[in-house]
Formats: sequence, C-alpha cells, structure tokens
Amino acid sequence: MKHVHIINAHQFYEGISEGTLTRTLADMTKVFCEEKGYSYSMTNIEEEYTPEKEVDLYVKADYVVLHTPVYWFNTPWIHKKYVDEVFNAGLAAGKLLKDDGRTRKDPSKNYGTGGLMQGRKMTMVTSWNAPEEFSGNENQYLLSGKTADDVMYNVGVNYRFCGFEVLPQYHCFNVIKDPQVEKYLSEYRQHLETHLV
Repeated sequence: MKHVHIINAHQFYEGISEGTLTRTLADMTKVFCEEKGYSYSMTNIEEEYTPEKEVDLYVKADYVVLHTPVYWFNTPWIHKKYVDEVFNAGLAAGKLLKDDGRTRKDPSKNYGTGGLMQGRKMTMVTSWNAPEEFSGNENQYLLSGKTADDVMYNVGVNYRFCGFEVLPQYHCFNVIKDPQVEKYLSEYRQHLETHLV
C-alpha cells in the first residue's frame, strides 16, 4: 500500500491569507488517498509537529505533497523553519541523508547525492495572488520569462538533496483577485491522477 505524507505549510494572516484554499486542496489529497486505498499522514506546520516524527513520516512515505501559499516568492517562513528542523533531524539520525555525497577518496562524486530517499517522490501545490500570465512570459516584467516552477525550484532542491524525485508542480493563480476554485479543484484532481499513481 502506498503512503502519502501531506504537508500544509499555510501561515495565517488575518484578512490577507486565511488558508481556506490550501486546506481545501490538502483535504482533496486526503480524499484522493482514501479513494485509491493509500494510507496517508498529514502535518499542519502552523499547529504543531515533532521533527523526529516528521523524519519517520518521510521515511514511510512513497509521496510527499507540500501544500503552500506563496508569500514574497517563497514558502511562508514557518516552512523554512520546518525544513531546517526536520531535515537536520533526518541528517543527525542518518535517516534522510548520510552526507552531501562527496568523499575525499572520490572528489568526482556530485555534491547533493548523499540522500537516502531514492524511490520517493514529492510534489508542490502552491497558491499565488499573481496572474497565470506572469509565469513563463518574456513580455511580463517580473519573471522575464521564468516560470512559477523556477521560483519554487529552491524548495524542491531541499528534497532532491535528500534523494527525492521532484515531480511537476501544480499552481493556483490569481487566488485573491479572481479565484477560480472549481477550476483549481478539477485541475488538481487531474494532477493527482497523473502523478500520484
């Protein structure tokens, strides 16, 4: 039986970002798991977590699904704190990675290849106030042709460093000025059907 570890990285800001969409999408992930007969675990970072327990959930997981709003072109700061605490605990315990991959005996080994999570996969589900047209469009000033995936690349690198395969991401755009919740849910369901099988 496949196991999915679901992470809700939402950080509450009253009147700005209250987490309804992130929670709805995370709940859809749970329903998807139930329908497929997968087991799952879920961590709401803002509520509480134990780094050592999180490490064990990563080790158990076939898939990790990170649900997060995008604040200032990154995840909320509580997610960075979570990554520092959990991945350091995983390194200390020798469960997520053993080292950075390099050795003095063989300096040709690639930096970042010491992870122990090979065979496991992760995906990100993000929500943006930005319009979809800003992503991958050379005529848009801000990203100058870069994509939302490019903006979130650093988050995936944390997982790659531990050996995870980083799957394509799913982004919800314009979630404040023009929310299209039914569209997001339909497209996200297809994302799950495509990548969590």
